[in-house]
Amino acid sequence: MSYEPIFDALRETRFPLNHGTGAMPAVGFGTLFRDLSVTTQAIKQALETGFRHFDCAERYRNEEMVGVAIKDFLDTGKARREDLFITTKLWNTNHRPERVLPAFEASCQRLQVDYIDCYLIHTPFAFQPGDNQDPRDAFGHVIYDSGVTLIDTWRALEQLVDDGRCKSIGLSDITLETLKEIVAVARIKPAVVQVESHPYLPEWELLEFCKEHAIIVLAFAPLGHGMQPNVLEDSVITGIARHLQRTPAQVALAWSVQRGVAFLTTSATLSHIRENFDISTLPHRAMHEIREDITTRIRFNSVVETGVPGFIPRKQ
Repeated sequence: MSYEPIFDALRETRFPLNHGTGAMPAVGFGTLFRDLSVTTQAIKQALETGFRHFDCAERYRNEEMVGVAIKDFLDTGKARREDLFITTKLWNTNHRPERVLPAFEASCQRLQVDYIDCYLIHTPFAFQPGDNQDPRDAFGHVIYDSGVTLIDTWRALEQLVDDGRCKSIGLSDITLETLKEIVAVARIKPAVVQVESHPYLPEWELLEFCKEHAIIVLAFAPLGHGMQPNVLEDSVITGIARHLQRTPAQVALAWSVQRGVAFLTTSATLSHIRENFDISTLPHRAMHEIREDITTRIRFNSVVETGVPGFIPRKQ
């Protein structure tokens, strides 16, 4: 069987939301930058390239810069607000129900939007409420908040949907076990679950559960975040890329969408932004090889164990 590249509209794939109306573009752009000053330019380049799904967060501390890029682009008339899918996230210090609406409204204001397409609980861990996003005790340990449960916070997100400001809600950095607990008691089921996933962390069991409940899985670090062992240097991925005359990144990203997982990539380099958008369908043989022949299993971000993001430096 030969590898024949198929140039198609894979990058146009949209996954329907299980609550309300609308669909999430499978190809998404993340807005977590180590150097915040690149944010506005990178978002503008992503919009010009064709990205319409943007993943933001209060914790990334650059929602204002994302908002400027989006407003400027909409003002050109090249897209309407309803053409965009904007996600942002509730940070761990705002889990108490009375803090949810103010946090949500602050994100809307910074992003210069009237509504959010998807609002996620950034991690299932509640931190001490307050303005310090990274509360620590004298020994440097995170100060958690035992006065609120995840379902308490979820009920507050359900209210946002009821009020019409938020089209869908979901969870990020969550384990399958905790997700099952929320799904069992939620009045409005999670529409989206954002987790680390790539060929070295395929999360097949989580994906199967989510498909059963019509929950979209959204992968962050779909290329392994450039960490070792490097997903993009895997011999299976590089071999397929060589045969198809695609890049290893394009192979890994196409694999994600074809198995039903939306993804987020982040770059401030125009050539990489364009490369990550320009994906096309892989042959069945390639999909089979990635599933069967890649046996490395590794998680690069320990956030699911602590609630502390592994990719965000503590001190700004």
